[in-house]
Amino acid sequence: MAVEDTSKPVVVAEEANPNPTDRPIDRYHEEGDDAEEGEIAGGEGDGDESSKSAVPQSHPLEHSWTFWFDNPSVKLKQATWGSSLRSVFTFSTVEEFWSLFNNMKGPSKLAGGADFYCFKHNIEPKWEDPICANGGKWTMNFPKEKSDKPWLYTLLALIGEQFDHGDEICGAVVNVRGKQERISIWTKNASNEAAQVSIGKQWKEFIDYNNSIGFIIHEDAKKLDRGAKSAYTA
Repeated sequence: MAVEDTSKPVVVAEEANPNPTDRPIDRYHEEGDDAEEGEIAGGEGDGDESSKSAVPQSHPLEHSWTFWFDNPSVKLKQATWGSSLRSVFTFSTVEEFWSLFNNMKGPSKLAGGADFYCFKHNIEPKWEDPICANGGKWTMNFPKEKSDKPWLYTLLALIGEQFDHGDEICGAVVNVRGKQERISIWTKNASNEAAQVSIGKQWKEFIDYNNSIGFIIHEDAKKLDRGAKSAYTA
């Protein structure tokens, strides 16, 4: 199910797009109203010359990203955590992102127990992944069916390289549960307090989130489960 477009401005990092008035991510999404995602207007054999156009230019992202999905109906039958986790698709351009996102269900439409991830390519969303092993996560909580827009804005901030310490970020996940939905950003080095706090503060600004958020170190979560305390707050 396509997620409804929003009007909230999103700024792509200056390194990727030095002209602030020309944002490939926003522009491509706006132009989606005139043609189907991925459609090339006009083609060979089209008699209307005015409708013909060249193949649209793609806009590469700084990193490739992979969507992952953990199916709740399968998780119940699996003895080992993560065994039901599956990669869905890897994208590396602005156009590929919107083509995928506009045809995916938002968190509010996913079944309870579902986990939907977007991680940098070649990083698995597991504590055991070598890049994630020494990291942790920031988490925001939302009422049921209220995380669709924050999830979109979080993804745009990630793939648009809007964080000052973007190299510290592994990816993000939305967890759909019975009474709430949670969005978390996973990072690499929990011991780098300055970078972690910067990420947490910037994320809150991007999402317009006013509540305090906490950073849980993965090692603490593995040992103490829900008893783990926040190492940092923002």
